[in-house]
Amino acid sequence: MQFVKSDDLKIGMRLARPIYNRNGVLLYERNSKLTGQGIMSIKAFGLIGIFILEPAEPVPPMTEDDIEFERFQMMQVFGIEEEMKRMWQNRKAGKIETIVSNIIKSYGHLDHKINFIQGLRSREDYLYKHSLNVAMLCAMFSHALRLKAEYQHSVVRAAVLHDIGQLKLPRELIGKNDLDEDEKKILDAKEAEGFRILDQVYADDPSVKRICAQCYHVVREFQEGRRVEGRLTPEAMIMIVAQTFDQMTAMQFGQNPASEVKALKHLLNHPEIYDEDVVAALIDSIHILAPGTSVELNNKEKALVISLNPEDILRPMLLNFKDNSIIDLSLRGNRQLEITDIMKTMDNRHVMDTALLKQHGFQVEEPNYVEVPAEA
Repeated sequence: MQFVKSDDLKIGMRLARPIYNRNGVLLYERNSKLTGQGIMSIKAFGLIGIFILEPAEPVPPMTEDDIEFERFQMMQVFGIEEEMKRMWQNRKAGKIETIVSNIIKSYGHLDHKINFIQGLRSREDYLYKHSLNVAMLCAMFSHALRLKAEYQHSVVRAAVLHDIGQLKLPRELIGKNDLDEDEKKILDAKEAEGFRILDQVYADDPSVKRICAQCYHVVREFQEGRRVEGRLTPEAMIMIVAQTFDQMTAMQFGQNPASEVKALKHLLNHPEIYDEDVVAALIDSIHILAPGTSVELNNKEKALVISLNPEDILRPMLLNFKDNSIIDLSLRGNRQLEITDIMKTMDNRHVMDTALLKQHGFQVEEPNYVEVPAEA
């Protein structure tokens, strides 16, 4: 699999992932061969590129949840972009409440974990994809924490709009992590302008601005190495974890994303800013080390997750690739060993091998994979 920029696409290339329009209608299925019209459509959508299969490469498996995740993201990203721009111009909420309701309906009542798959972002779509992902995570976390519906709605709405001030941020600063002092001042000014817009649009509900402002200022204080002071609202604590997790694991040009394991370690190591209950809700909401996941250890060896450890998600039972030995990271004798990273495919999916687990006699809950379509 390889990522190919839109300008370099060629007729006959096979798609590794499906493509939907802004209404969620499937345009091109996995394994479809690109046509001239298809290439023109991809460029018209504003996609910076797509993942293409090698000539003899099989189509990677996707579950029903994975496919719905991608379809939902495609639909909502366009909507968030339109509504953010409209709100900036006319200071009205528009269809924001519809977007919030859709996110909660789809991801605010889940009874199982999902794969939180990060797609590649450009400077042009970073803001909208980040806002959507943070909102989806907030919907899942608030459900896991059993927040009342009104609070869940508040935090998801705030998540969708928390970076509206960055709509006018210079392109080169969007998604940038290492800002200098002058760039930080520019960011602060744009965020403040965004908060003023939220003040105007939601004059009858100050919680929107309060959640967004708390989240921004607390994260800034932490990044600057200053002590975080003051009492946070539950919604702000949820959004701080969601925002940080998404920023760390996002795929974008010029920056390598952290794996879910590295992001989770960061969150767990700083309870002074990341609420422990919210981090636990993250662990309960998305797959981080599901059985079949390939991992790397701090002794440079590679292994396969066999079973989870409910007491410590980062210390599961493993099958060592080197000699097929079992490594139980929960045992005191193995405390010196730890998982350093997850092995990923080119498109940022976990390298899974449930077949190897079955071969060694381990029972695995088989994901509900969608049948691979015939080559089109």
